Amino acid sequence: MTHALNEKDTMDTTRSPTGSIALANCFVTVDDPEAALGFYRDALGFVVVTDVSHGDYRWLTLSTTQQPELEIVINQVGSTPMSEEDREAQADFLAKGLLGGLIFSCDDVDALFEHVQATGAEVLQEPADQFYGVRDCAFRDPAGNLVRFKTPLQQG
Repeated sequence: MTHALNEKDTMDTTRSPTGSIALANCFVTVDDPEAALGFYRDALGFVVVTDVSHGDYRWLTLSTTQQPELEIVINQVGSTPMSEEDREAQADFLAKGLLGGLIFSCDDVDALFEHVQATGAEVLQEPADQFYGVRDCAFRDPAGNLVRFKTPLQQG
């Protein structure tokens, strides 16, 4: 089943106050920023945009060369104010891979899979055609976050 666009989906929002909204940052929670850098920067080729520390807090952002305006914030467990109980719960959810994930598009999911697998990243799913129109694969980053890559299937 596919979603049919309705009039609201195609409205011209350029004259609306909401017409300029764009996603600027997304957050990935990790337990080890250096290990995260090894995956996102070294294995995936992302560019470090910001890497500054203030006491125990580290603001680390990366972006892809295809979307330099979208920064991925590498957020350490417990880096925002929270109780010790909440910090422990966050760490537990992270260890189980339950804090969300990222899905990236790419030109050739099979070539990307081979490249990332060769870096030693944990494979969750080898490239496979999906019924919803993509070929995708999945890995875990060093903290356990789900990271998927997809390429549209050829229509025909």
